[in-house]
Amino acid sequence: MLLRSTFSRIHKYEFFNNFCSLANVNSLILDSETAISQSKLKPFSSEDKASENANVISYLINSCGLSLEKATSSSKRVHFNCPERPDAVLNFLTKHGFSKSQITELVRKRPLLLLSDPEKTLLPKIEFFLQSTGVAKADLLRTISRDPTFLTRSVENQLIPIYNYLKDIIGDEKVATLLRRGSWVFHRAIAKRLMPNVDFLRAFGVPSSFIALVLSNFPEAIAQKHNHLKEIVAEVKEMGFDPLKSTFVLALHARSGEGNRALWENCYETYRKWGWSKDDIYMAFRKHPHCMLLSEKKISGVLSFLVSEMGCESRMIAHYPHLLFYSLEKRIIPRCSIVHLLSLKGLVRKDKSLTTILCPAEKYFLDKFVTKYAEELPQLYDIYKGKAVVPEV
Repeated sequence: MLLRSTFSRIHKYEFFNNFCSLANVNSLILDSETAISQSKLKPFSSEDKASENANVISYLINSCGLSLEKATSSSKRVHFNCPERPDAVLNFLTKHGFSKSQITELVRKRPLLLLSDPEKTLLPKIEFFLQSTGVAKADLLRTISRDPTFLTRSVENQLIPIYNYLKDIIGDEKVATLLRRGSWVFHRAIAKRLMPNVDFLRAFGVPSSFIALVLSNFPEAIAQKHNHLKEIVAEVKEMGFDPLKSTFVLALHARSGEGNRALWENCYETYRKWGWSKDDIYMAFRKHPHCMLLSEKKISGVLSFLVSEMGCESRMIAHYPHLLFYSLEKRIIPRCSIVHLLSLKGLVRKDKSLTTILCPAEKYFLDKFVTKYAEELPQLYDIYKGKAVVPEV
């Protein structure tokens, strides 16, 4: 019995010691795990953040060609500790033909693209546009570097539906033309506006050919907010424009956007300075809506010559606003100089209308007013080309 009691005490003692040892070990493990966990949760120190930011700025300057100012600004939007992914993106862009300046421009505008997966994110967009649109690779790369936004869009959910929609309206070739001008028409917000606006114009009675005209040349007019478009359509209709004529969509463009509206007001004031009445201006606008998008210099230059040099009445030009679009140096002055000289020589009537002088194609004008009188005035062609001055008569 004594032996059994002694053994029992010994056994209890060993069990207690073993339990305490195990508890100490577990305590050490828990302390270690807590320390690791606290280390993970501990935020970067200001020194760590400053170091990472400095490395990003250095990378953007040395590898991407950004200025210090642009690199500092971009570093607030893109963060990385390891250059492996950015290096892969830059190698991808270089491999696919982007120039150094284009890469710099692209990174400056979309620094987060440096964190993209080149094969999964970037390549599908480039392949889609090269294979589907027929746009030349050089043109595509130029477009991407100017506006890399569509590289962030889904091919299946965004780019293909919009491309097919545009293609059905204006055709492959003109979609490629739009793409050369910029990729903004493929942006998600624009796409949501484009379709309802086209549907609205169709319902309003605008022929598909005129919708295609404005979409091909002035897509911003159709891509504006739907309520703005409706207001402008009502305004243009009130001004007397017929939806069945091309001038309707040109007027729509002229009245769309803050920039165009500012130009419109500036043109209005310029024409008023030249003595045009409100009715004169609106008549000119209905005849050629884009006469309200010309610069003050252009308007005044043409009117000054026609009024001062040719003796025209200013308000008469309102009946022929298309004359304002001709080049003063290359068309108006040379042709008017030729006809003026011929009239002084008594070879043509003095009352030739401006449309007869300025509107015909060059070959017709040369045949009728230059070649025809080459024997009497052999210097006419040189005068027309600006190589000789008009002789005093």
